Amino acid sequence: MNMSARAKIQTTPAKDWILFIAFSIVILTMPLWTMPIGASYPALLQKFAIYGIFAIGFNILFGLTGYLSFGHAAFLGVGSYAAVWSFKLFTMNAIPAVIFGVIFSGLLAYLVGFICLRRTGIYFSILTLAFAQMCYRLAYSVLTPITNGETGLQLSGGDPRIIDRMFFEASPGLPSPRLFGYELGGYAGFYFCAVMMIITFFIAMRITRSPFGMKLKAIRSNQNRMNYIGFHTRPYTQMAFVISGMFAGLAGALLAVTDPLAGAERMTWTASGEVVLMTILGGVGTLIGPVLGAGAIKYFENIFSAFNENLLHNTFAILPDGLENIVVSAISPFVGNGWHLTLGLIFMAVVIFLPGGFMEGITRIQRYIDRKRNGSVDSKTENEKEPNHG
Repeated sequence: MNMSARAKIQTTPAKDWILFIAFSIVILTMPLWTMPIGASYPALLQKFAIYGIFAIGFNILFGLTGYLSFGHAAFLGVGSYAAVWSFKLFTMNAIPAVIFGVIFSGLLAYLVGFICLRRTGIYFSILTLAFAQMCYRLAYSVLTPITNGETGLQLSGGDPRIIDRMFFEASPGLPSPRLFGYELGGYAGFYFCAVMMIITFFIAMRITRSPFGMKLKAIRSNQNRMNYIGFHTRPYTQMAFVISGMFAGLAGALLAVTDPLAGAERMTWTASGEVVLMTILGGVGTLIGPVLGAGAIKYFENIFSAFNENLLHNTFAILPDGLENIVVSAISPFVGNGWHLTLGLIFMAVVIFLPGGFMEGITRIQRYIDRKRNGSVDSKTENEKEPNHG
């Protein structure tokens, strides 16, 4: 590749800057436009941002290289543990906690990737699942002095917090995570997570557009051919795995920032499967898709699961009693404890009719609008060309 072509790839096009600015505005204004759908409270907004980061990082591995990992929850859990230990040992400032979470997750990802990337396909997926389950069992039982086992790692009044005690006197009660003196609770915690999400989105966008990203896509397309022509693919897949694990560690650290505790349940295989579902639902290999998938799943998990029969009766109270009972009986299996059923039906519909996820649906709508617009313009042009016989 000559220097001019390389510079052209590395330069962010104007469309990418427009996409990045639009994405930033949408994320920062979430408390406003999520209000009509009942999702504007801080705890849920924090989950939108955190799991969006988790999905963006997973998409760097799965979407660009085609390597499907079933063990990414291990990095999420390690990031949480590292962040809580940073709070306990050093300071309640969120920045060191985030840094430690990213570093330790990256180290674990390097070790796991070094072993698992010796295989491809389903064998790679099973190896990552095995490592995640081993990490879960270690956190749950063997490493109890570090993880506090099934109880989970939490803050306590006797924590050293060396850096904080050098400058401040210990206050009664448990402290909360801060950012240079500002407490990261409520909407402040959301905006901290939102800024982190915007940064990770920009990094993912730059990776996707870079020569490194092009090589990852080529590996996904035909890794065997690249090996046959003498291109050593292992360093690139290893780097993608580490970056993806670091993103997961960042998400885990942010979970600890918004709620300073860490438990082994964050490392279960279901948590790994959830991020796979998020990415497929939104659109594998796209920039926005994983974020949409993460938002959709967390919305169903927190909003639909809160619906019960009493709420449904209040919602459809305007209907006649007989019809109201029929409607409530028909809907109730799909909400509340049955929200997984609704999510499963949506996932089936997306996989069958929109294999590219939500982003494929958006693309189809855009193409339809463009065809209609071009068709109307063409017909108007033809009418202008017709001679006037009057």
